[in-house]
Amino acid sequence: MTSVAAPPSPPARTVTLLVLGAVAAALAAALGSPMATAVIGLILFGILHNLLEIRYVVGRFPGVLGRPFLDLLVGLITGIVVCRLLVGVVGRPAQLAEVVLGYAILALAAQRGLRGRRRHAAWLVIAVAALASLSFPAYHFVVLTHLHNVVPLVFLWEWSRRIASRRWRRSFRAVQLLWVLVVPAVLLSGLLDGSLGTDPGIVRSVVGDGQSVLAASAPPGEAATVLGMRVLAVFAFMQTMHYVVWVALMPRVAPDASAAFEARAPWLTGPRLWAAGFVAAALFAVLFGLDFTQGKAVYAALASYHAYLELPVLLALLAGGAAWSQAPASSGGRAAGTPTGSGRDGAAPVGGGGGGGGGSQGLDLRPETAPAVTLDPELGP
Repeated sequence: MTSVAAPPSPPARTVTLLVLGAVAAALAAALGSPMATAVIGLILFGILHNLLEIRYVVGRFPGVLGRPFLDLLVGLITGIVVCRLLVGVVGRPAQLAEVVLGYAILALAAQRGLRGRRRHAAWLVIAVAALASLSFPAYHFVVLTHLHNVVPLVFLWEWSRRIASRRWRRSFRAVQLLWVLVVPAVLLSGLLDGSLGTDPGIVRSVVGDGQSVLAASAPPGEAATVLGMRVLAVFAFMQTMHYVVWVALMPRVAPDASAAFEARAPWLTGPRLWAAGFVAAALFAVLFGLDFTQGKAVYAALASYHAYLELPVLLALLAGGAAWSQAPASSGGRAAGTPTGSGRDGAAPVGGGGGGGGGSQGLDLRPETAPAVTLDPELGP
C-alpha cells in the first residue's frame, strides 16, 4: 500500500506552549466579554469546526466509523436533526425523542464495540443515564452542551501517546487538564468575578439582552443569576478552546488523519473542506444577524452530526481502557494512510485488544502504527 504524504508535525514543546498561550488568550476573552466571545466564536468557527472534527474522527478511527455501521449512525443522527428542528413546533416530545436516539447510539456502539463485562457495564450505565435524562431533559441538554466542549481532552490524550519525550507528554497533558478542569473550577468559584464582563457588548444588536445565550448554557432557572454568568464564562472559554483544538491544532499535528479521510473521500480534499466551512460561516452570519434564535436552532440541528458521530469513538477509547488506532479491514490491519512496512509498534496489540477477555469486538482495534508522515525528532509513533 502506498503511503500518503503529509506535512510534518511541529515539535511537542511548540505545541504545548502554543496551547498554553491559547488558554491565556481564551480566558482573557471569556472574562472580558463572555457573551460576545461565545457568539462571535460560533459565527466564525461553528460550521468549520464541525467539518474539521468530522474529518479527524472519521479519518483517525475508520475501524469504529466504518460502513455499514456509519450508515446506521448517520440515519439515527438524521432523526436527531429532525427532532431538533421540530422542537419549536412540538416541544418536549421532540426533546425526549432526541434523548432516546442519543442513548440508542451509545447502546449500539457498546453492542458493536464491547463484549463481556464491559458491554454489560456500559449498558447499565447507559440505562441509568437515559432514565435520568428522560426524567430531567432540561438538565440533560445543558450537561450535553458543556460535555461536548470537554470532548477534545479525550482525543488530545490519545494523540499525545505519540510524543516520545515523557517530560513533554506529561507537560502537554497537564496543559489540557489545566483548561478542561482548573480554569473552569476557578471561574465557577467566583475568584475572577471582579474581571467578569456582563454586557453583551458588540453582539447586542444580534442577541439583544442575551437571555437566550445565557439560558442555553446555564442550569435551568439560573440564567439571570451570578451563577448563570459564571457558567456562561466557562462555556465561552471552553468553546473557544474547543475551536482552537479543532480549527488550529488538530489539522496541524495530525495530518495523517486528514490524509486518511481524504483517501476515503477524495472529493472532499482539504481546500474544498475549508472553503465549504468559510462559505457556510458567511451564510450563517447572515442568518444569525436576521434572527439569532432561529439561526441557532438550525445550527444546533446540523451540528448534531459531529456531536453524535464522536460518541462511538469516545466509547471505544474510554471503555476500551486504552487509545487505539482503528484499521479498516481492506488495509490488512493497518491504519488508513500508514505504510505497508511494520512500524515500531505495529506488531503487538495493546492491553485489552485482540482476543483476550474484556477487549473490543468487531472493531479491529490495534495500537497506533507509525503514521505516514515525517514527525519531528520529539514525536514518534
